[in-house]
This record gives sequence, structure tokens and C-alpha cells, in this order.
Amino acid sequence: MKIGIVYVKGAVPAFENFGNLPTHLVKENGMVNGQKAHKVLDGLIIPGGSIVESQSISKDMAQEIKKINREGLFIVGMCSGFQVLANKTDIGRKSPCPIEKEGLGILNVSFSPMISNDRVEAEIVDQSFLTKGMIGSTATGFHCHTYGKIEGEAPPLFFSRVKRRDYKENPSKILSGVRNDDGNVVGTMIHGCLDENPVLVQNTLDYLGADKDDFEKIQEANKDLIKVMKSEIGIDTNIFSPKPLNKIQSNSHSKDIPPTLMISSTGSDSGKTFLTTGIVGNLRKKGYKVGVLKIGPDIRDIVPSLYLNKENMEPFSSIKIGHLGWMELESVLNEFKTKNYDLIVIEGVMSAFTGLLNEKTPYSSAEIAKAANIPVILVSACNKGGIETAAVDLASHAEIMNKMGIDVSGLILNKVYDENITESASYYLKQKVEIDNIWKVPKIKITERGNIPEVELKLEDFCLSSMETVEKYLNIEDIIKIAKKPSFTGYLSHKSILNTFK
Repeated sequence: MKIGIVYVKGAVPAFENFGNLPTHLVKENGMVNGQKAHKVLDGLIIPGGSIVESQSISKDMAQEIKKINREGLFIVGMCSGFQVLANKTDIGRKSPCPIEKEGLGILNVSFSPMISNDRVEAEIVDQSFLTKGMIGSTATGFHCHTYGKIEGEAPPLFFSRVKRRDYKENPSKILSGVRNDDGNVVGTMIHGCLDENPVLVQNTLDYLGADKDDFEKIQEANKDLIKVMKSEIGIDTNIFSPKPLNKIQSNSHSKDIPPTLMISSTGSDSGKTFLTTGIVGNLRKKGYKVGVLKIGPDIRDIVPSLYLNKENMEPFSSIKIGHLGWMELESVLNEFKTKNYDLIVIEGVMSAFTGLLNEKTPYSSAEIAKAANIPVILVSACNKGGIETAAVDLASHAEIMNKMGIDVSGLILNKVYDENITESASYYLKQKVEIDNIWKVPKIKITERGNIPEVELKLEDFCLSSMETVEKYLNIEDIIKIAKKPSFTGYLSHKSILNTFK
């Protein structure tokens, strides 16, 4: 049996495993190994990503998807893949007017902006090929979307219980999945539902008429497919990771907990996501298996990194601060032991100090770094307050973090625009802090909205631009040397944090 997965620019086909069901790639031309998809496939999965923003569903692909539907074969659209199957999606979250992208109209719903990044339980309210016999039961998974408000006439299938929406506490039950009238096409926003709920996989196999031997063959084909997907960095980039993967060698690195580093900053919009993505992509290009995590709940920030390195979004991908996020730091570190990562890159949230004086602990990136002895690379953007202000911010942040016992091992002046001023600022930093690694990254000229997160992010453009920038202006080998094995030592008390500022 052959189950296709759409493999086009902007898709994240390795973001989750889809129950280890996919066996064949469906390329932009709608073909599977030179044959039209509808003629050889028994079902199709359309993954998440930025497929709608990237406009990467070609006419040929669209025709094949429609033919697969007409023949009664199953289709699962996940997140952005769901939006492909819908009528239209308004992607203008920060636009004064809607920016609507047309879908295929197979599922009679439309999407508009609503952010959700929760781990969720979803109630199943109707039958479909996927949910046969499951009305009234629940499925688990996670949300990771920017355009998640669903409106339309398609029969509802899933309702997710969420804690937060659009960055605000708003416990509620929201529509998160629908079906078509025949029940062979399902769209859902619940990532990981096929991996976490085996009954959904079994229902899919039953719909196919697959027996035990068929499933074993599907799983074997899936293993081969994953190897093919993971060999390429991104999609259709012609950039491949070497085989076998390199290993980071150091006497201080444990075999079970990989060396780790954090990319933090002096404020929001500093370029953390852009630089983290470029670092992860270049590490992968050198052959390293890299885990990527986010402090706090906004896991959307690490999707570009996962687009490049083809790793799963894991239950430990979001480090909890206060009540925000998925998993406590100590548990996250224990989870590292179950993976064979060569290195972990953690992206901070906002400024390293944002939330530091909150009575709840931990509530900041700085506290996470301190609690696990994670070395930090600090980033400061020069486009708002100027290069001079960015340099002063870096120096003052580094000074206080060092006073807290945090290892700041690298500084990045990001979005610099004047070489002479930058040289003076770099000299100032060298005099103020004892840090060898001071990098300067120029302001990248952005000619398309597709390079700006949360406006209209085209993953392929954003990711390749970040890889090229990091490769040119940072030193990956020095960054590798910064990473150290983490060890949880406990959080600073609120009182000791206050003493830091006296």
C-alpha cells in the first residue's frame, strides 16, 4: 500500500511522524516516482508549515489532490495542509486589511488569524474514516498555528480545549477539525494526533483494508522515506547533510546529555529566530543532529529550524516558565537522555531579563540558563536604538548575567548598518566584557514580505536567507565550542535575584 505525503517548499513533513504511515513523497508536480499521484496512492497526507503562504501547491498538485478526493481515497490535511483543503485563509495578521489566499475548496471552511500553541485534548464529535467509533472520546496533540480561527459549513469533527489564544489567557473550546460530507477527507489543527492516538492510525488502516502484514510493509517503507527526507536540509534546496553524521567530540560531554547553548537577547525583535534558524541549518549542513527548543509557549519560533533539520516537535520542545509552556526544565533535561542529539540549541524568549523580577520563578530566559548552567550567546539589534545603544545593552546584560553566575560566551551585534561605528562599538565591548566571541551581522535587505515572521512567512525564503547569513558572518566551529553539557542545579530564589540589582 502507498500513502503519500506532500513534499513541497514550505511544508514540514518531518514535524511529526503521522503514525509512521507515509510511504511515498508527492512532489510539486503531483507525481510519485514519475506517476500521477491519484493513480498509485491509497491515501494522502498534507503536512503543516507555510504551504499557503508559500503558494507551493501547483496546478498539477491541486488536480491530483482533487482526483484523490473524487476517488474516495483518504486525505488528511494538517494545519497548513488543512488550509490547503479549505476555501481561503486570511494571512494578514498584522495587516490593516485581509490578505486572502485561496484553497482548493474541498472542505467548506475558511481561516483567519488566531494564535494557539497549547498542548491540547480534543473532543471528537462526529464520524469520519479517521474517527470511526470515537464520538465522545478525546484525542491529544498540540497546536502550533497563527491562522487558526475556523468558520464555515463543513461538519465539525474536533473541538480542542485551549488555555491561551493570541497571547492571552482565554480557556475555551475551539473548533480544530472538520470533515467533508463523505467522511474521506479530514482537516485538523491538532499536530501529533496520529502519533499520540494509535486508534486514529488503526482506523486509517481499517479504511484501507490493511492487515498486519500490510502495516509492517508500510512501516518499513516509512523508515526508508524518513531517511530520504532527512538527508536533505529543507525542501528542494539541493543542500544535503553528509553521511554518516558527525559527532561532537569532547571529554566533558556526556554520552546521554548533549552539549547545549542558548540564543538570548536584549529585547524582542532582535533576530533570535533568524539567527537560531541559521545556526541550526549550518550545524545540520555539517552533519550534526540538532535538537531545537523554545523557552516559553511560542513554539512557532522554532518551526523554521525544524523545517531545515527535519526533526520532530517534541513534548519537551517548549521549556516552561511560570505557568507558560509545556515542560519543566528538569524534566526536559531528563528527556535529552532519550534522544541521540549531538547538540541542543535553545531559543530564549523576549529579553534575557523579561520576567526576571516576577515573584514566580522561573519566569525568564536568564533563570533557565542559570538553573542548568547553559552558556548563552546574546543578541542585540541595532535597527531601533542604533549600534551604540545595542553595544551598551549587550555590555550591561552580560555584566548582570555574569553577576548572576551565567556564562555569557558570545555577543552578536545584529542588523548593523555602518562599518566604522560597528568597529568602535566592538572595541567598546571588548574593553567592557571579557568575551572572545563578538560577531557583527549586517542588516539583511528584505525585498519580500516572505522574510518577515508573523506577517507572511515563507519558510523556504526565511530559512535559506538565515543559513546564508550565519554561514557568512558567524563562526559555527566557535559556536560549537561554546556549548556545554547542562546540569540542573535549581532555580535562584526571588530574594537572591533582587540582590543582583542592589
